[in-house]
Amino acid sequence: MAENYKRRQEEKELIRKFEEELNSADNSYFELEAYETIISFYINNGKWPKAIKACTRASEQYPFSTEILGLKIQILTHLEKYTEAMEILEEAEALQPNDSEVISLKANILSHCGRYDEAIALYEKALIFSADKDEVHYQIGLTYQSLGKYEEAISQYKSAIELNINHENSLYELAYCLDVTGQLESSLSYYQKFIDRDPYSYYAWYNIGIIYNKLARFDEAVEAYEFAIAINERFASAHFNMANSLMNLCRYSDALESYKNTHKNEGPSAETYCCIGAAYEKLGTYDMAVKYYQKATKMDGLYDEAWFGIGSCMMQQNRAYESIHFITRALKYDNNNPLYWQTLAEAEYKIGNIMSSFDAYQEASQHDPCNPGIWLDWSLIYYEQNEFDKALVIVKAGLDELPDNAELNYRAAVYLISAGKYKEAFNFLENALILDFDKHTLLFDFFPKQETQKALYKIIDQFRK
Repeated sequence: MAENYKRRQEEKELIRKFEEELNSADNSYFELEAYETIISFYINNGKWPKAIKACTRASEQYPFSTEILGLKIQILTHLEKYTEAMEILEEAEALQPNDSEVISLKANILSHCGRYDEAIALYEKALIFSADKDEVHYQIGLTYQSLGKYEEAISQYKSAIELNINHENSLYELAYCLDVTGQLESSLSYYQKFIDRDPYSYYAWYNIGIIYNKLARFDEAVEAYEFAIAINERFASAHFNMANSLMNLCRYSDALESYKNTHKNEGPSAETYCCIGAAYEKLGTYDMAVKYYQKATKMDGLYDEAWFGIGSCMMQQNRAYESIHFITRALKYDNNNPLYWQTLAEAEYKIGNIMSSFDAYQEASQHDPCNPGIWLDWSLIYYEQNEFDKALVIVKAGLDELPDNAELNYRAAVYLISAGKYKEAFNFLENALILDFDKHTLLFDFFPKQETQKALYKIIDQFRK
């Protein structure tokens, strides 16, 4: 952590000096590596005009630097100035026709423009001259993936990994493509061969952990990550991914420790702070959860998950009014998240803003119509106001999306019985009992009277196995 702190302080001082130079008539000299740090800082913080200025200054001092060229192209690509980027690359290519970096950058622009076949042809040319062939194979794989040609992408990612087992991006994308093509299970033997080749390869253990995690075999994933950490205890990514698997196993205390080990070995990041907050939240330690969610927002003010995390903790502490501010803030940065809308709807209802609650449920249902919880919670508001017909309309809308959902069928029966429409209720009750007989106990939460329960028991007994 001390090293990371020192590095961040040095970076801040470097940025300060550069900005002082920008505001003066001086044209100070900076090392090439310093310019790379400055430009990357501006890129990572979304300060594109300053990034362009830094590139211009760097190019004046280092006109033949492919590193600076690459950063400038990255900026222009982000700004979608493809024509300008291509003109710069063609000039560079005329001077250095066999420079693999220039060829790869040009291929990348073609790929962004949807000219995938031309991009692949250029990448294959770059392979001839490149010293980093693993990276070129990875870029070819990405291009094939953009075309939906997953088998070809898999082949390229495997070529990259054969050259460099530590090529993290290739390993990640390979796992994705194997998942898409239904080959994850069968790929375990492929990953195992790296372990057989070198049992002390922490990266091989780490990657087999990723596959187990994707297969939802979380215990085995944790075991693989533990091997990776035993070989390299400072391997932050293994600590982080192990924590994610532990969260899936509901081992929240262990996950918290692993997230803290990530922080210890990698230094602070908004993502790690947010995950620590999530672990504390699962443990019911809401004050600590909020503390870490706040740390995440201070590092990254646009981190919607952290803002939502604060709001979620407020909700669980029955502080619905306060939670609305934070959930709304999360929605500002991710307006399409159904969980955020659903939680906002619940908060609005708790403080009596019924119409605002309906509006939020409407948004949630549009973004995630296959979530039965949204339709159930939304309809319940009408039910609690004795508006049974309106409640039924909402549940039926849910059934249009999820006709085989037992809970929605049971709830439709509840609303119809409450409205005195027994014949129609029986049809939904029959469907529900066939779909999931064991959930019939849900009915009794709505009908506490003994005589009603006895009548329901008679119907239910007909379907008892």
